[in-house]
Amino acid sequence: METETTVTWHVACQVSDIPEDGGGCALIDGKQIAIFNFARRGEWYATDNECPHRQQMAVARGMIGSQDGEPKVACPFHKKTFSLQTGHCLNDDAYQIKTFPVMVKENLVYIGI
Repeated sequence: METETTVTWHVACQVSDIPEDGGGCALIDGKQIAIFNFARRGEWYATDNECPHRQQMAVARGMIGSQDGEPKVACPFHKKTFSLQTGHCLNDDAYQIKTFPVMVKENLVYIGI
């Protein structure tokens, strides 16, 4: 049985606030959200900023890249690697981060919560 969820869009930042092929962080509804401008792919992603491995707010500072065509981010401290599409940890099945929809419109980045 599928359940419908309502997405509320929040203005997170301006496009220029997030470096190309890098990340930044926004506080939305009291939660730190990591936002990634994957310019090489022409795509935007958003995830929890907290790495579940050691509960550190660091994911937004991670390095982005691809693994077998899948966009990913590596935690800068312990190198746990997460899919930017699904949040699954690509090098340790014990971990996962939440992902959020992203919409870019009129130079603003919106995150769906």
